[in-house]
Amino acid sequence: MRLSRLLLLSGCCFLLGSVASEAADKKIILIAGGPSHGVGDHEFRAGCLLLKKCLDQVPGVVSEVYSNGWPTRKMDGKVVDNNSVFEGADAVFIYSDGGGGHPAIRPERLKVLGALAQKGVGIGCGHYAVEVPKDKGGPELLEWIGGYFETYWSVNPHWTANFTNLPKHAITRGVKPFKIKDEWYYHMRFPDGMKNVTPILTDVPPDNTRGKPGMNDEHGGNPEVQKHIGEPEHTMWAIERPDGGRGFGFTGGHTHKNWGEESFRKVVLNAILWTAKMEIPSEGVQSSITQQDLAANLDPKR
Repeated sequence: MRLSRLLLLSGCCFLLGSVASEAADKKIILIAGGPSHGVGDHEFRAGCLLLKKCLDQVPGVVSEVYSNGWPTRKMDGKVVDNNSVFEGADAVFIYSDGGGGHPAIRPERLKVLGALAQKGVGIGCGHYAVEVPKDKGGPELLEWIGGYFETYWSVNPHWTANFTNLPKHAITRGVKPFKIKDEWYYHMRFPDGMKNVTPILTDVPPDNTRGKPGMNDEHGGNPEVQKHIGEPEHTMWAIERPDGGRGFGFTGGHTHKNWGEESFRKVVLNAILWTAKMEIPSEGVQSSITQQDLAANLDPKR
């Protein structure tokens, strides 16, 4: 029997604990984005390596971390994409910067991910990686992960979310209600009627996170998001695609120390396994990390 892999893109690795034996034979690859923001923020590489440490404790799982964005290699003195790392992948997770700097928005890379999706490979994105240009990656993420951050539609404020009402879903198994401050993006662009999409983390953001009246900013506020003051917004979601694959988006992950919160960590770990079509234990993925773990592998920044 071959040993499958689970791929994680966007420079983010997640902590995994013990899982049921059914979760064996999966290959996991973590792709972390390059250095970004200040110390302790957007620590994509450290986050992925943290996750790898736990993933490697899962029997039958092999994980690989690729730092600084899309995996590459040297060929004839040139740096070229190394798409061979995706062979045998069961899921791909991207944790990185987004927008015009998203590692996957080149046409040839979107084509690679599209071919994987057609085979039923799971795809997920974390934090800034949920944002892509509307005309270059937007339609693809809408299909593959069920939604994306669209400028002049979505917003990216820092606020304290209180997730008290968790839906019944494999991704929420063992996850307890939690309250935590992060840069929780919301008001994503979703399919009409949320077709095939299940909200996972939902809360009502403070009114002032929608921007000032009349504001129309790429990220900070716009007339459309202001129409929904007082309404709940989704900061994490999952999709079961018609191609048989699964996907999810998670907008938190700006603040590295938040991976130390068990439920914050668990809901993402569960989601990664779920996209790889692994059985999630009733108590969810078990993992533990220390302050030393959180302090390890941070990017050198001023």
